Amino acid sequence: MNAESAVFVAGHRGLVGSAIVRRLREKGYRRLILRTRQELDLRNQSAVREFFERERPEYVFLAAARVGGIYANATYPAEFIYDNLAIQTNVIEAAYRFGVRKLMFLGSSCIYPKFAPQPMREEHLLTGALEPTNEPYAIAKIAGLKMCEAYNRQYGTDFLAVMPTNLYGIGDNFHLENSHVIPALIRKFHEAKRSGAAFVEVWGTGNPRREFLYVDDLADACVFLMENYSARDLGGFINVGTGTDLTIRELAETIRRVVGYEGEIRFNPDKPDGTPRKLLDVSRITALGWKASVSLEEGLRRTYEWYVREEQTSGAVKK
Repeated sequence: MNAESAVFVAGHRGLVGSAIVRRLREKGYRRLILRTRQELDLRNQSAVREFFERERPEYVFLAAARVGGIYANATYPAEFIYDNLAIQTNVIEAAYRFGVRKLMFLGSSCIYPKFAPQPMREEHLLTGALEPTNEPYAIAKIAGLKMCEAYNRQYGTDFLAVMPTNLYGIGDNFHLENSHVIPALIRKFHEAKRSGAAFVEVWGTGNPRREFLYVDDLADACVFLMENYSARDLGGFINVGTGTDLTIRELAETIRRVVGYEGEIRFNPDKPDGTPRKLLDVSRITALGWKASVSLEEGLRRTYEWYVREEQTSGAVKK
C-alpha cells in the first residue's frame, strides 16, 4: 500500500474511520474512496457489489459498524448483531469477489470471554462465555474475524483483523444513552460544570478496570500494519492497545480534572458494571515495532477541547 493506491475506508465518518482518514492523508495518500451511509448502505449486498465492481478499491479498511455502550447494547441487541453481520459479510465477500489486495477488519476487545485471563492474549478467543451485556455485538465481531481467516485459508486472500481495546477521541459519540464511558462522562462533567450541579452520577461501583486507546494511535497502528505486514505475518488477528489499565473510579477522577469540574462523583452500584477487567496483551504488536504514543490525560484533553469547540460552533455533539 502506497500513496498512489486506491483505498476505501468504510465508515469514514465514524470515530475509527475518520481517524484512519486523517492518518492516511497525513502520509500523503491521495486516492481515498469515501462514501456516506446515505450514498452506500453497506447492509445492502447488491449495492456493495455494484460499488466494488465500479470503484475497484485495492485496499480496504473495514471500520464501519454499529457501536455503543452498555445501554445501547442492552436496548438494541437485534440491530447490533444484524447490522454488524450484514456490513462485514457484504464487504468481505465483495473484497474477495473483486480482487482487493488487502483488507483490514476492525474488531473489538469484547470478543474475549468475560473471565478471560488478564491480560488477554489472542489465543484466549473462544475459551469461555462472553459478557452478556454485549454478546450480540461480540458474536458479530468474532464472525467477522473468522470470516477473514476462512477466506484467507480457502481463497488465499490477505484479510487482516485487528482487535483494538476501548477507544476514545475526536469524532466520538457523546450521546448520554448510546455512547461509551469516556464521551458520556466528558459530557456529564461538562454539563455539570456549566450548570453548577453538586454531583455527577456514574454507573456501577467504579471498581472495574479498563484500558483506553486514543483513536489516532489506533489509526497509526492500522496504517502501520497495512503498509508492512500480511495476514500470514500476523497469524490470524492481532491486539492493539496500550497494555495498561485503570479503574472506572480513576478514570472518572481524571476526566473531572481535565474538565475542571469541582463537584462530587457518586457511583450507582445498582447499575451494571460489565466485565470486571479488560486488558489486552499487546506483546505481539509491540514486537513488530509499534506502540501507543498518546497518554490518557493528553488524549482526554484533546477530546474535551474538540467537544467544547464542536458544541460552541455547530452543536453537532448535542445528540
